[in-house]
Order: sequence, then C-alpha cells, then structure tokens
Amino acid sequence: MGSHRRNAPSSGSDRGAVVALGLLSAAATALGTVPAAAAPHDVTRADVDRLYREAEKATEAYNEADERADALRRQIAAAQDGIARQQQRVNTMRESLGSLAGAQYRSGGLDTALTLLLSDDPEDYLERAAVLDRITVHQAGELRRLRAALRSLAQDRAEAAGKLGALEKSREDVAAHKRAVERKLTEARRLLGTLPAGERAAWDRASRSARADLLGPAVPASGRAAAAVAAARSALGKPYVWGANGPTGFDCSGLTQWSYAQAGVALPRTSQAQRYAGRQVPLSEARPGDLVVYRSDASHVGMYMGNGQVIHAPYPGAPVRYDPVGMMPVSSVTRV
Repeated sequence: MGSHRRNAPSSGSDRGAVVALGLLSAAATALGTVPAAAAPHDVTRADVDRLYREAEKATEAYNEADERADALRRQIAAAQDGIARQQQRVNTMRESLGSLAGAQYRSGGLDTALTLLLSDDPEDYLERAAVLDRITVHQAGELRRLRAALRSLAQDRAEAAGKLGALEKSREDVAAHKRAVERKLTEARRLLGTLPAGERAAWDRASRSARADLLGPAVPASGRAAAAVAAARSALGKPYVWGANGPTGFDCSGLTQWSYAQAGVALPRTSQAQRYAGRQVPLSEARPGDLVVYRSDASHVGMYMGNGQVIHAPYPGAPVRYDPVGMMPVSSVTRV
C-alpha cells in the first residue's frame, strides 16, 4: 500500500484541504502514533490502518472469550445434571432404608444406626463406624461412594462457577476495549470525511489494491466448498457487526463460520482457530472456498472466490464485499 501525497496548495480553493489535513495530523499526533512533523496524509492512512487492526484483534479476542464462556456453561450444566442424578440415587437409598426403619419400629424398636443414617447429617453417621454393624458392607460402601461423588461434583461446580465469573469479567474488559476502538474508528472516519472526494477515493483504492499473481484455478476444492462459496456470495452487502456470525451481519470470522455452516461444516469461531481448521496450502494453489488468513497474528480471514478475489467482512462501516486477495499480508491459506 503506497502513500498518496498532495503538493502544497497554492490557492484559496485548496484551503479546505489544508485545514482537513491539519486536523488529521493533530489527531494522529494526539493518539501517539507518529511524530507531529510527519506528512499528514501518511499519518491518516497509518492511523486508520492501525485502528482497523486493533478493532479486529479486539473482536477476535471477544469471540474467543465468548466461545470459551459457552463451553464452560455447557460443562456447568453437565455437572449439575450429574449432581441431580447422584442425589436421586441417595434419595432412592434413603427411601429403601426408611422402609427398613419402619419395619423395625413396628417390630419393637428403631435401631440407633438407622436413626443416624436417616438424619440430616449422614456425615456424622459415616464417621461413627462403630454403629455400622447392623447394615451391610455393601450399603456402607455405597454411601461412601455417593458422598465422595457429591463432594467431587460440588467442587467441580464451584470451580466452574469461579471460572465463568472470570470469563465474564474478561468479556467485559474486551467489550470496553472494543468500544474505545470503535470511538477511534468513528473519529477517523469523520476526519476522512473532511477530505475532498478525490482524496477519499484515492485512499480507498490504495487500501484495496494488490497483485494476485500465480493463483490456482477458479474451481471449488469440494462440494461443501462450493456450498460455502454460494453462502458467502449471498452475504454480499450485509453490514459488518461486532461479534456477529449472521445471518444479518458479520465480523470477519463470523462470515466464514456462517458460510461453512450452510454447507454442514462446523468451523471454530475465531480467525486464529480457523487457520488450523483444515490443510494449509500455498497461495498459488488457492481454490474457491479456501480460507485466506491475514497478518502474522491471524487477526483477519476471508474466503477465496477465484480470479484473485476474496469475499470478507472488512471493518465497521464497510459491508461484506469482494477485495483482492493480496489486499494485506497473507499469512496462510487453509483448505477446509
């Protein structure tokens, strides 16, 4: 991506551009991105590009935390189901022992052991082994196993609840970071809007231009890849939405996940995880349906469509669209 400098204005008609570029330079300097003496148009591009990268990293971090929280909720639900089943076993055994106690009472008295066993504190009963002579070894062993299982499940539930609280806090922190980045993006777009139309068009062309040499044939790698390609095409024009995976809005990894879901393939939620969701191939062998992962931190992903193009959800304010596959540094290509 090259820079697009303008010559210094020489007439009053260019005064608006001078003011706009001055504002852009001041804003970038305040954000600490470059020295105040840097060329203002270069500052605008570098600052906006940086903000887009920050936004995508924040979004993928949020998606990862959300996915982990969902998995933990499922673990908690499974643990609670296990506790309920174990409790039902305890209740069934108590009912059985209650019948025995009733028979003993009708025949002339209630054994001390059964009194303790049917109390609200079976722990006390189990610790006083001297009274176990009137029940079977099997019954005593079963009660001990149930007690151990209940302790283990209660501990697991407490630990899971603690982890869930930590994850929720993490999600709140990430969401706060996203809001801060979104405010910066909004301000950057506002400042870009003060540039003349020709300047804005030149900046947009520069952000989307790249070569696409030595790319493979424009045929899907499989039937499911073709279905995913069709789904991605159906999403063209849909808005970029934080943390969304369709069908009315998408972030970058949400679009690829949703597209493959329409083909019956479950992809991970984040671009970092999608990078390893299949076999990696060279860019020169890319086929429609392959996932193209960008930047060294894998913070962006799109779907290769053939003819040197990808479909992706670019950033807030830009809808799902086609762009050149080389629009930013490609880190890997994954065939699902």
